[in-house]
This record gives sequence, C-alpha cells and structure tokens, in this order.
Amino acid sequence: MDIGVCLPTTIPGADGSQLIEFARRADRLGFHSLTVVDRVVYDNYDGIVALSAAAAVTERIKLVTAILLAAYRPSAVELAKQLASLDRLSGGRLILGVSAGMRQDDYVATGADYNTRGRRLDAMIEEIREVWKGEGPVPGVGPRPTNGDIPIWAGGHSPAGLRRSAKYAIGWISPGGPPHKYPELVTKIKELWAEEGRAGSPRMGANCYVSLGPDGKEHATEHMLSYYSYMGTMAQHLVAGAVTDEGRLRDVVDGYAANGCDELLLLSCTADPDHLDRIADVVLR
Repeated sequence: MDIGVCLPTTIPGADGSQLIEFARRADRLGFHSLTVVDRVVYDNYDGIVALSAAAAVTERIKLVTAILLAAYRPSAVELAKQLASLDRLSGGRLILGVSAGMRQDDYVATGADYNTRGRRLDAMIEEIREVWKGEGPVPGVGPRPTNGDIPIWAGGHSPAGLRRSAKYAIGWISPGGPPHKYPELVTKIKELWAEEGRAGSPRMGANCYVSLGPDGKEHATEHMLSYYSYMGTMAQHLVAGAVTDEGRLRDVVDGYAANGCDELLLLSCTADPDHLDRIADVVLR
C-alpha cells in the first residue's frame, strides 16, 4: 500500500515557508503523494495554487487534489487550463481528485447552486476531458496535459458519488473511518465498477488524520474542532478518530492495507515539517 501525506494548507496561520519545506521534505522522505483538500469559507490556501508551489520544489512525488470541489468553480474550461498547466509544471505528476462536497457555505460564497452540484460535477468532468483532448467548446485551449490526460480520482459517500467514481475515475477515495469498515466500500465500488463495464480494478484510497508527538492530541483537537465546526457535536467524534500515537498509526496502516486500500492519505494536524519525520519513522521505515 502506498502512503501519501496532505500538505497542511488548512492549518490557520500556516506560513508559506512551512508549506514549501513540508512539500520538499515529503518528496525527500519518500512519500508516494502530496495531497491538498479544498474549501472556500475557511482560513486556508487554495489547493491548486499550493500544489503549483509544491511542484516547483519537488521532483518525483505525485501531486493529488484529494479532494477538489470542482462544481463550485465557475468555468470548466478555465479549471481545465489551470489543471493542465499544473500538470505540465510538475512533469505529469498531477492526479485530480474530485467530489461534490457537503458544505453549502462554499457554494453560497461562490454563487454556485448547491442542490445541483453533483450533476454539475459530472458535466464538468466530461467538459474538462474534452478540453484536455483539444475538443472543448472552443477548440485550441491549452496547454495539453503532459501525457494527454490527467487521472481522475473520485470521492463521496452518496450513491451518486460512488457511481461517479466507477464511471469516470480511476477509483474512489474514502473521507475516513475505521479500517474494519473499509472492505464493505471496496466491495461496493468493485460492483459498480463491473456494472460500468470497466476493465481492471479500481484504485482505492482513504484519508486519515494524524497528529503525533507530545502535543499531538492538543493539535488534533484544536485543528479539527475548528475545521469541522460546521458539523456541531459530530466534530468531537471526528477528533476521537485522529491517530495520535505511533502504535495506533502502525495498526491503522496495517488495517487499511489488509482491507483493500491501495493508498492511505495522512492528514497532518500541524504545519510543522518535523511532523513528517515522526510519521515517516512509523510508516516508511
């Protein structure tokens, strides 16, 4: 199983130099991917901009939007151009993870319709791929992706989200949860994959919050209660799911690997690049 880490763009007050060093160190330590999450109504960096900066200071690590909420963005053509530009800047290392999302305020803030976000996302995926092939509504929009296309990964627990992953994507990314429940999702995605007539196997991913070290629990509580404040008391439940000690992290990694996960994406609750060394000592040694 591959291990990725999330660039801590959602840590309020994270310094740009910290994010650059975080990306550089993730590449050097040997993590498979560097991911970003997406949000508008919060004190966070834009994911595409952040990955563009990361592309300039890394050489081999995959760059993944896990997840980009494409449906609140105004133009599929403009987004296709931005993503293809990032892919070219990185030498073809971009993977586009998408989902419809569940935070209505992000859609209100951008003037996009929340209730039709799933249908809009499906239409945007199709249009973005047409643009990448040079066949968009206005042919000739460039640049083209390095390899002619960019792999799309999909998330979302709704029936439409699961179906989207089987129809358009290389597989599915879970937002989180205990490893022992993961096999049910693997089975469901494989069933939908077969129904869509897809060859091969879907690539299965999962997210997991990690906060190691003597202040790990405090960092996890502070960050997650802030980021998930819109969920009310449910945020406390999410905090309890954060991994805050090395032994449990090893168990979680082993559990996901045994239950059909192809890549586990670890979300740091601190922007301190030294946290990467703690994580790598557990999952990469």
